Amino acid sequence: MKNKIYITTPIFYVNDLPHIGHSYTSIICDALARFYRLNNFDVLFTTGTDEHGLKVEKAAEKSGMTPNNFVDKVSKNFRELLQKIDSTNTDFIRTTENRHEIACKKFWNTLCENNQVYLSKYKGWYSIKDESFYQEKELIKKNDSFFTADNEKVEWIEEESFFFKLSEWENSLLSYYENCPEFIQPKSRRNEVISFVKSGLKDLSISRTSFKWGINVEDHNNHIMYVWIDALVNYLTSLGYPNFKEKKNYWNECIHVIGKDILKFHAVYWPAMLMAAKLPLPKKIFAHGWWTNEGKKISKSLGNSIDPNKIIDNFGLDQFRYFLLREVTLGQDGDFSEKALKNRVNSDLSNNLGNLVQRTIKFLFKNFEGVLPSQLNLNSIDNYPLKDAYLLFQKVEKLINNLELSKGIDEIFVFISKLNKFMDESEPWNLIKDDRESTARVLTELIESFRVIGIILQPFLPIASKLLLDTLNIDNKLRTFEYLNSKNFLNKGHKLNEPKALFPRLE
Repeated sequence: MKNKIYITTPIFYVNDLPHIGHSYTSIICDALARFYRLNNFDVLFTTGTDEHGLKVEKAAEKSGMTPNNFVDKVSKNFRELLQKIDSTNTDFIRTTENRHEIACKKFWNTLCENNQVYLSKYKGWYSIKDESFYQEKELIKKNDSFFTADNEKVEWIEEESFFFKLSEWENSLLSYYENCPEFIQPKSRRNEVISFVKSGLKDLSISRTSFKWGINVEDHNNHIMYVWIDALVNYLTSLGYPNFKEKKNYWNECIHVIGKDILKFHAVYWPAMLMAAKLPLPKKIFAHGWWTNEGKKISKSLGNSIDPNKIIDNFGLDQFRYFLLREVTLGQDGDFSEKALKNRVNSDLSNNLGNLVQRTIKFLFKNFEGVLPSQLNLNSIDNYPLKDAYLLFQKVEKLINNLELSKGIDEIFVFISKLNKFMDESEPWNLIKDDRESTARVLTELIESFRVIGIILQPFLPIASKLLLDTLNIDNKLRTFEYLNSKNFLNKGHKLNEPKALFPRLE
């Protein structure tokens, strides 16, 4: 029976067009999903759109559309982005779907049955942009107004509201964080969350009466569920909640990948609500950083948003994926520039990988008619470079399991650099003049190393790795990670296909 894993992006808010942040989260999750599938896991990978709330209602009004028509249109943009990045998600949740409304109402009723909800009056600061309530200690005062850390002005609101007894879960949360140190990652974010909870939790307002666009609270139709309860329940919706017995095993191995700006909702409110509903918690919450554009914060006012569609059209999908995954350690902020992308692609992909593969296979065709000329044996697979090739997956797997994607990719490219050195030191172009047999051995060892690289690179560079494995004439059934060992090496006489350029240089 296969191991199960559940990988989620947050559901994306539909008040605007998709940007680099959305594509970054989706590409991280897609790389993880592909990796685990190749490693014989049964993978659920969900994403979707968050379609309720005051911000959406206002955006729809501004565009002269009904909220329903507006969210249909904008949600489509996010689906198209997923197609553009060739995402392998198994589900796409829309919070306007009937299955989601059923899940939300059941979750709400469970909180009520467990005596976790009460009716009172809300007075406090509210950010329309974040659809979030703020305590005064979290805000910055300028003159007589209060602002979030993002410089968004908050409004003072007074209205009847249902409250969730968040304050009762302070000690349970702190105890959970202590007993499960891997629950929130990276460590810096975990420390942030612990500090926030230790400073004291207030009960959370979880309904609104000042607008209509959302899921109604049963028996109180003038109340709309707080958009964050609605949004967070999507992770259960995809499992068929409330009837998720069949898929409960996925939930036990769930990884939420989110942007650091929504950490409080995922690492404080969500686990508290799950505890209150007597449901198990996800395994891990990983908060990644933000991207800047050539050193400047991306904002509407600066008009410096990065359109992933344009970048992919101009530079290629694998190139875009590679840059995002390799450029920064997951969890840290990154800076995007076309110059940095070109440099990274040219040095790593065109020169280091593409050029090595091209010249090796061309040389094989010129001198050995594109056929593997030497038979590998126990001696060759125990020696450099093949010994390193067969150990590579263990190193990469450990890093990916720890969500250290950039380090995992780095490990692969360190090995590719070693292969370049091996090629240069072996000098097959000179060696062949006097020693055809040794030349055959060098080429065969390089080609077998390419087979290993082609298989390992599939989650990160799906297009190029397919092209490489096609060139090496590897059967589609033999491309999963179980074939990375020395038992499956290519034999003498194996015929390759004519090479094509993997990564043309970007000028």
